[in-house]
Amino acid sequence: MNIFREVADVQTADMLDLDVPALRGGKPIIVESEPDWYVKQVMEDFVVRAERIRGGGVDPSEDNFLKITHEARLLGTDARLIDKDAPNNPDGKLNKVAENVWKEYEKGNADGHIGCQLIFSDIGTPGPDKDFTIYDYLKETLVQYGIPEEEIAFIHDAKTDAQRDALFKEMRTGKKKVLIGSTDKCGTGVNVQTHLVAMHHVDCPWKPSSIEQREGRGIRQGNENEEVAIYRYVTKGTFDAYNWSLVENKQRFISQVMTSKAVSRSCEDIDEATLSYAEIKAVATGNPLIKEKMEIDNDVQRLKLLKASYDNQRYGLQDNFMIKYPKLIKTATEKLANVREDVKARDKELIDNPEFAITIGKATYTERVDGGTMMLEAISKCKTGETTAIGKFHGFELLVEKNFLDINYMVLRGKTEYKAELSTSPVGSMVKLENLFNGLHENIDFLEKKIEQYQNDLEASKAEYDKPFAYSKELEEKLSRQCELNAQLDLENAKAVDADLSGPEEEREADDRMESAAIVAEDKGAYPADREGRTR
Repeated sequence: MNIFREVADVQTADMLDLDVPALRGGKPIIVESEPDWYVKQVMEDFVVRAERIRGGGVDPSEDNFLKITHEARLLGTDARLIDKDAPNNPDGKLNKVAENVWKEYEKGNADGHIGCQLIFSDIGTPGPDKDFTIYDYLKETLVQYGIPEEEIAFIHDAKTDAQRDALFKEMRTGKKKVLIGSTDKCGTGVNVQTHLVAMHHVDCPWKPSSIEQREGRGIRQGNENEEVAIYRYVTKGTFDAYNWSLVENKQRFISQVMTSKAVSRSCEDIDEATLSYAEIKAVATGNPLIKEKMEIDNDVQRLKLLKASYDNQRYGLQDNFMIKYPKLIKTATEKLANVREDVKARDKELIDNPEFAITIGKATYTERVDGGTMMLEAISKCKTGETTAIGKFHGFELLVEKNFLDINYMVLRGKTEYKAELSTSPVGSMVKLENLFNGLHENIDFLEKKIEQYQNDLEASKAEYDKPFAYSKELEEKLSRQCELNAQLDLENAKAVDADLSGPEEEREADDRMESAAIVAEDKGAYPADREGRTR
């Protein structure tokens, strides 16, 4: 990421401060639905299936965690997506969506302004040979509420670019009031924001970018409304809330990568779309600890980032007062002593030999024009990329430094070196050389101030290093609680057997496995240890 930031300039929406509508209420509106008896029954069935899969008694081609995860996602939206004969829950998510769309529609009519809405769902899309689709059900319900059928559109009905452009124009003019679509078809490039007042997330997508694309259809420049409402629908007792938490964690990591100064050294696989057995069981049984775990995980992640930033800063501070500044002070002090000796030598030379004289090669010149001409001639013969001695000036060795950028420097060397850029004229070079020689004492003031600055920086680094981590106790408490929750929810990867599932026979098998593991561990004791003494 450090390399990435050398070439990337990331500007997020909050940095740009664009003229876009505000989010109504300052945050998304969470609409919760109560599961009916059928949904609860299917959730219990998921636990039974998960137990069988975990026990190894099911062929993965017949049933697996990915299949359960997918079906759980469908169930959280509407049970009829799994079974067309499932009952229609009056308090179900889709009925809540239709109710809120109708309320926003009525509100727009009452206020006398055009109020368009977007409904997003990546599942239950329309298509042939489908017994039940979210799109058709929502359209039927909205028509029953009183929204004219011609004001409701599916993005899937616009097959060509021309049809899409015509549909978007109808949304911008208010001829169409409700557009139902998926993230892929109703995301990037959909400019229908002119009169948008509300957006509805029927389902939770897997990627944070999908949410960003959805909500970006309304919260963008060109929307004539001052605020936009965003609805997120969650069915209690299903995986909906947990899915939103997963996406939130993904977005948090992405945001840290893009904007923070310190990021985690590692993270969980953010593309993982399969719930584990323990997560399925915890959510399905309505375990309240799962919600606490979500919050604890978020807090721990935040505090770990702060701790990582604190540690990184401390490493830098420690390097400052133990290595960097002591080394700089020592180098500057030694150079200061050399400069003082050179200034004494210069002063003595100016008293003994006040007249101009320069030696180039073996010849000495007392005229500036002659000396400058011969010096430029000698420089032309020097190799590029090297520092070459060409003569002497008032007892100091005279060198020339040629680089590949075609910029040449003359260097006076006494106890230390002093550098000035060469002029292209003979007299100009001699004037610069004399100014360099006469101004040696200016380096004393410069170095004294530098040493003082280094000393102050060293003390400041040491004082900052001694400050403790402000959230140390909180992080310790959260980590401890996280371990407790993982143990209670059986989310520890190393745990091989569930106490509530293992019978006497299974417990004996677990003991045998642990005993075998111990034997293997003893056999591997002869492996070489690394520098810190840990066995590889």
